This record gives sequence, structure tokens and C-alpha cells, in this order.
Amino acid sequence: MKYRLLFVFLLLLSCQVFSQNQDPVPAHDDFKIESKEVGETRTINVWKPSGYDKSSAKFSVLYMADGGIQEDFPHVANTLAKLIKSKKIPPVILVGIENTQRRRDLTGPTEDEEDKKIAPVVGGSEKFRAFINNELFTEINKRYRTGNEKGIIGESLAGLFVMETFLHHSDMFDFYIAIDPSLWWNKEYEVKTAKESLAGIGKKTKKLWFTSSGEKGISEAVNGLSQVLKATEMKNVKWKYEKAPGETHATIFRASKEKALIWTFTTK
Repeated sequence: MKYRLLFVFLLLLSCQVFSQNQDPVPAHDDFKIESKEVGETRTINVWKPSGYDKSSAKFSVLYMADGGIQEDFPHVANTLAKLIKSKKIPPVILVGIENTQRRRDLTGPTEDEEDKKIAPVVGGSEKFRAFINNELFTEINKRYRTGNEKGIIGESLAGLFVMETFLHHSDMFDFYIAIDPSLWWNKEYEVKTAKESLAGIGKKTKKLWFTSSGEKGISEAVNGLSQVLKATEMKNVKWKYEKAPGETHATIFRASKEKALIWTFTTK
């Protein structure tokens, strides 16, 4: 119960922080997809690196939930532009998926009655994942010059979705970034079953970078997953866990995104 109350408090705090950090909206494309998988129209925002239109090169793609213009898309796109300009990472395309029902799409099923109180509908992550895999990938590959590598970044519930995808559908992406993931969901189910999930990890080479703030209820679960990863030998997975006890749930995304992106795009 206390973690659900904490979650609501942190959500409100995050909204206040966003209002204080009105990021400039970069030039970008946007379009809509009539999705059969989730049964609704979804808005997609796409940021292309400088020089894309004058080049014939193909680019890796970074996908993100919370990808609306009033969400995390602007500050992540601006960060990519900064890192690319300073040659700290290679050019990459950013694809943001704007939310409709965030808590429905980014959560898996839960047996915890307290979890179910955070929204009218929860547990829709498999349908949302099917939308990305079966519809969005195809549309992005059709519209843009995409390379062979793609990844996903997310924070909080979006971080939970990233981790759930890594653990159960690991070959869907080549790299994963989860910032303060809400692994407390469903009584830490993903942590408790991580050993079994990792035993079935795909053979495709992949990378995972994740971090946790000092928030109670979040850091313990994320640290628990890191311990399972340490005890598991996976030759095809490179991963890094970075604790950030001095950060809060509301500050950790902005504080950690640069180091996450640099490690992800430069680690061989």
C-alpha cells in the first residue's frame, strides 16, 4: 500500500518538475497509426539527426514510450542532438510513442489489488508491445532509412515496460535503457521470476543499462534484479547497473540520460 501511495506522490511531483522544465520542442515529424493491436489511433513523433535529409546512410533507431510532445520526447531528442553534435554518440533516429492510457499500456498483469487502483485499466503491456512489434516497426522501416539496430528507453512505468520486454522478449530490441523502473509492480514479480526469465533469454547479442534513484520501494527492487543478473552467466548480454542514491524519482531521468546513452551507443 505504501508503495502505491508513493507512486501517486511521485507522479504528481514529476508533473510539477515537467512544468518547471519546458523544453524547446525540436523540429520533428509526426503521424498517426490506426492500430488493430491496441484498437485505437496512436500518435508517433520522430526526430531525425542533423544531415539526415542530405545523407543516404541508414541509422539505428531509439524507441520510447512517454514519447509525446508534452512528455519526455523533447528533452530526449535535444539530448541526442547535443551528444551527436559533440561526437559522443553516433547519429540515431528517435521514435516517440505518445501516451493515451499510460498505466494500461506500460504495466503487465497484476494480482495485487492495490496495483489495480492506480488506473481504471492496467495490464495491457502485451498488446502495447504487439503494437510496437507488429505495426510500428513496419511503419518506421517504411518511412525512414533504418539500420539493423534498434533500442528502447523508458523511465518509471516505461522503465518497467523496458525491463519486462528485456526479460520476456529480449530479441525484440538490441539495446535497453531502463531508468528507475517500477519493478515493485505485482509484488516485484519480475524480480522474483528473473532467474527463470533470464534462463530463456534470446541468443541475439544485446545491451542493458539501468539505474535506480534513492526512492524507497524502487531502489530495493531494482537492486534485487541487479543481484540476479550478477549471479547469471549470459555471454550475449552486456549490462550495467548504476545506482544514483542522491537522485529522486523526479530528477533521475535528466540526471542519468546522457551517461546511459553514451554507454549504450559506445560500448562494444
